Amino acid sequence: MAVTPVVLALSRSGEGVAHRVAELLGAQVHGREGRVGKADAFFGNALDHARDLFAAGVPVVGVCASGILIRAVAPMLSDKRVEPPVVSVSDDGGVVVPLLGGHRGANRLAAEIAEGLGGIAAVTTAGDVAMGVALDAPPARYRLANPGDAKDAMAAMLSGEGVSVVGENIFGVEDDGGAVELVVSEAPVEGDARRLVYHPQRHVVGVGCARNADPEELWDLVGAALTEAGIAPGAVACVATIDLKADEPAMNEVARRLGVPLRLFTAAELEAERPKLANPSEVVFAEVGCHGVSEGAALACGGALVVEKRKTANATCAVGRCDVPLTEMPGRARGRLSVVGIGPGQATWRTPEVSKLIAEADELVGYGLYIDLLGPLAAGKERSDFPLGGEEARCRYALEQAGHGKNVALVCSGDAGIYAMGALVFELLDRDEAAQGVSDAARRVEVVCSPGVSALQGAAARAGAPLGHDFCTISLSDLLTPRDDIIRRLHAAAEGDFVIAFYNPVSKTRRTLLAEAREILLKHRPGETPVMLATSLGRAEEHVRYRRLDELEVDEVDMLTVVLVGSSNSRLAMLGEGPRMFTPRGYARKIDGDLAKKEGTG
Repeated sequence: MAVTPVVLALSRSGEGVAHRVAELLGAQVHGREGRVGKADAFFGNALDHARDLFAAGVPVVGVCASGILIRAVAPMLSDKRVEPPVVSVSDDGGVVVPLLGGHRGANRLAAEIAEGLGGIAAVTTAGDVAMGVALDAPPARYRLANPGDAKDAMAAMLSGEGVSVVGENIFGVEDDGGAVELVVSEAPVEGDARRLVYHPQRHVVGVGCARNADPEELWDLVGAALTEAGIAPGAVACVATIDLKADEPAMNEVARRLGVPLRLFTAAELEAERPKLANPSEVVFAEVGCHGVSEGAALACGGALVVEKRKTANATCAVGRCDVPLTEMPGRARGRLSVVGIGPGQATWRTPEVSKLIAEADELVGYGLYIDLLGPLAAGKERSDFPLGGEEARCRYALEQAGHGKNVALVCSGDAGIYAMGALVFELLDRDEAAQGVSDAARRVEVVCSPGVSALQGAAARAGAPLGHDFCTISLSDLLTPRDDIIRRLHAAAEGDFVIAFYNPVSKTRRTLLAEAREILLKHRPGETPVMLATSLGRAEEHVRYRRLDELEVDEVDMLTVVLVGSSNSRLAMLGEGPRMFTPRGYARKIDGDLAKKEGTG
């Protein structure tokens, strides 16, 4: 499990057991508000919170009835190969039930909890029950080469065909000379429904290349080296190189295709391997500060060279082998910055992808209120809060932290790419340090952008369908945009008869632009044009109301309000639950035309 489990405590009767389980796992306890006295974080709705954690890929251990967890995650079940473990524990700790993810760690997790509590692990997975093993879940750092055959192989074993072990007995099963082979080998071996092949990940591929080398050139070089050495790609634990090449497309692509992490070393760390290099190079030393990149990187992982440096015009590779599978990765990771939008605030409007990136992050960076809106999902995370107005410092800090090899999430409200931090991140990346950008290390990080529900979308959904036809957004903040540009855009949008969403409509010191916008719009659309004011969308204090354009008052708008102004065609439909705003797209004219034709021929 890549992510530490979260233990849910739903009642006083199970609170003590929850804390014992958390201590066993090195995990946090999330407790139900009003029902639990002590917890690392609290939540209001158990079903929503369990579902949110599950969507984020977080293993869930609930000290509660199994049915609660089942009802929580049932709507999200789709692919057992990627779903995180879900385990229920009885309030007295006597029974531990792995509900989901048995072959992704839930069975082992349940056994560990049951042993620590002195209870029983109620494992129902056929292989675990019959033989105590799950053939598609080998020990850490052993890779199953043909997982698609595991189900048939297990069925054959359960039907009495027996098992033969070839090589290391990683499952500790009894070898009875049966028909099903469990082969553990560092070499390529063909597998099938009666032969499961496991590769111990003992090898490290060290690589080097010229800037922007063709990924295919490096991939072919690595593939040839492994083939000639008789090493299966599945026996590779990682790809390693110098940190100066962290953003090199070829190296990242090779790691991606092998399904292993890219690990990075400084020039000094690689130079420490000089006595063991087979092909030291003064040219390489002059260029990057060490006498060998590919060989040095392969050696820096703690093994011995089994393939000396091989090279093409633009790439090099070498292979090292360790005595045991690499359960802990040496070097450091390439840093990652996830620029995420959490929506207007409520958890149900946050995408599962964003929740997953936040769960995986080492550190959360953002305006403090936005991180607070994550609730229990942010509990236990290192966080760096920045005030409003500190946007540049916020983005710069996040990038530099990622430059140190950390996995950082930059948390924005709404969508991070709409009037948020996404653009500023790329502005800083587009400048070097001398031009007030960021360091070279920060510019080598992986940047992931994940969409969120924007304030515009949230307001439109609450209204009905005001964006049914052409629309635009305009920020009324003149802090970074010249006032004359804002006025020019207001005139253009008014003349174009767009539905307009105003972001940043007012501030404590800026109160006039919204009023000017109203007067400009009134020159082009009727005074009764509907205007929606949506404040604190998706939060407990959400407040939505409608006004006529000619009655729009600046004093009832604040920085937490989205102002949505209809076009000349927008209108309000009066329904039982109140008015709903929509902008016709032209279907009414089509319907009227069809009616006219029908009446004309009747």
